[in-house]
Amino acid sequence: MENVLIIGTGPAGLTAALYAARANLSPLVIEGLTPGGQLTTTTEVENYPGFEKGIDGTELVMIMRRQVERFGTRFVAGDVVSVDFKGVVPSVTLSDGQKLESRTVIVATGASALYLGIASEQKLRGRGVSACATCDGAFFRNQHVAVVGGGDTAMEEALFLTRMCKKVTVVHRRDKLRASKIMADRATANPKIDFVWDSVVDEVLDVAKNTVTGLRLKNIKTGALTEMAVTGLFLGIGHKPNTEAFKGQLDMDENGYLLAENTRTNVKGVFAAGDVQDHEYRQAVTAAGTGCMAALEAERYLESLGQ
Repeated sequence: MENVLIIGTGPAGLTAALYAARANLSPLVIEGLTPGGQLTTTTEVENYPGFEKGIDGTELVMIMRRQVERFGTRFVAGDVVSVDFKGVVPSVTLSDGQKLESRTVIVATGASALYLGIASEQKLRGRGVSACATCDGAFFRNQHVAVVGGGDTAMEEALFLTRMCKKVTVVHRRDKLRASKIMADRATANPKIDFVWDSVVDEVLDVAKNTVTGLRLKNIKTGALTEMAVTGLFLGIGHKPNTEAFKGQLDMDENGYLLAENTRTNVKGVFAAGDVQDHEYRQAVTAAGTGCMAALEAERYLESLGQ
């Protein structure tokens, strides 16, 4: 029987582990299919406090991991395939069939950015292809970049990028935006933003430089192919919270994000931290903050049980 079981090894999960370990709760962390989460897809992180010259995302995660291991945090490989939070003691089942029981569980499984799914895009992730303008926009100062999407997320990305980029081109597969009127009006009124309608990205070009140099676009009505020179491609087609294993067990909103008061879910002893319950900010530093909150909530809950 564990005291604290943490699902996820991004900034939220590792920060939760740090606080729980320093409270002598000997947390057990389930690594998941992608140890480190989205942060490991970012080649340089400049907006995490404490690193004045920036740091590679994977390196940052490894530093966090070594720090929590120093205080006795344990790790188990595997992915959670199902949970039972309706019994007396919460339990989770891993992909290898192993069943773990714990008095408290912190869900920090994060969210996955939606990508187009083309090979050239995957090759250049972190090398000009990004799903987070707030994270990576500063690397494209005074450059021409493209944003894919037509909803509020894409408009938010495009508007943010106009603060540092000289030009932002929005590529949308339809002939009008799906965004709310206020967001669409802001984007269309911005002189730095232009639009390519009825088009999709056919290929991300790198001209043997291993960094984005342009896009090949396909008009879905005519089939015509055109090329556009850009140095960055931002995906604004949304995120999917990693909550499949918790359906029917924890309350979620219509998009699958866990609902939590501070970090407390609808199940006593189960807490949610990071992007799995945050569809608004989605930053490493905010995820870490909620990881801290979840660990403190778990500690208080255990104290209420006399543990």
